[in-house]
Amino acid sequence: MNHPCYICGLGSCIPPRVMTNHDLEKLVETSDEWITTRTGIKERHVLEDGVNASDCGAEAARAALEEAGVLPEEVTHVFVATCTPDYLCPSTACVIASKLGISAADGRKGNVMCLDFNAACTGFVYGLELARNTVQSHPDAVVLLVATEALSRRTNFTDRTTCVLFGDAAGAVVIRSEEKGALWQLRDVVCSSDGSLHDLIKIGGGSACRIKEGDAVGADWFISMQGMAVFKHAVRSMTEESQTILARNGISLDELDLFIPHQANLRIIKAVGERLGIDENKVFANVQHYGNTSAATLPVAMEDARRSGALRPGMKVLLTSFGGGMTWGSALLA
Repeated sequence: MNHPCYICGLGSCIPPRVMTNHDLEKLVETSDEWITTRTGIKERHVLEDGVNASDCGAEAARAALEEAGVLPEEVTHVFVATCTPDYLCPSTACVIASKLGISAADGRKGNVMCLDFNAACTGFVYGLELARNTVQSHPDAVVLLVATEALSRRTNFTDRTTCVLFGDAAGAVVIRSEEKGALWQLRDVVCSSDGSLHDLIKIGGGSACRIKEGDAVGADWFISMQGMAVFKHAVRSMTEESQTILARNGISLDELDLFIPHQANLRIIKAVGERLGIDENKVFANVQHYGNTSAATLPVAMEDARRSGALRPGMKVLLTSFGGGMTWGSALLA
């Protein structure tokens, strides 16, 4: 039996420190006009020294738990989507759980599963699929899904092709089978990937990046991207995946209330909307304020859209994203 799956709480965390395009002009050969024309981005937020992805993720999680009326000790699963974890080990999920007081040491009844996973910018959509399958297998599960990124820690601020794009943020949702207090039902999720395209976007620092104590960090430590190839693949994959999920659920574009695509680049957002034929008034974009925050872009955009009144509980909403791997996917909320 497939149990229904509901999003019952939503939260986000935006670091207070703002880095504008004019700030970047002081660091690298670029200009506000160049960045705005090519990306639509005007500013991004970056973490302060001493504040990490887990701190931002925990704050977003607290907001989501509060809205859902869920106590930390009621959470059964903590899933964290990130490509910029605090550490390679332990998982950022375990660190966030500790900061929230989700701990077996406190005498809680039952177990809690903590898991990091990396689908890059598609992380939130992949996380929705993980959460949906968990709830369907364990109808009493209460899943806390967090997407948090500290991309500024892996941004090369001497590379003008990448440093203008990325920012830091976190978003979180609570997912369970109980309909009471639900914001949206998670109707369907589609996830895809093509590992042959793994070279298009990379962040080093893993075991393939061999360094020893005293070595200088090389360029392979930072984000690298083949921009034109990524642009073409992003537009094609998000368009096709969106068409797939709408068709298999029998939903027309006219029935959609809002379309929230991955916030990577305003030109990509507009291109996908045009290819799908969605009314531009139904396409939500906030990339101008935050840049690309990878896995966090979709929940942050959902929270922004809700605050602006563009998103309300019960609306039919299409989410779609793409990221390194390459990965891509779409989710349908109603």
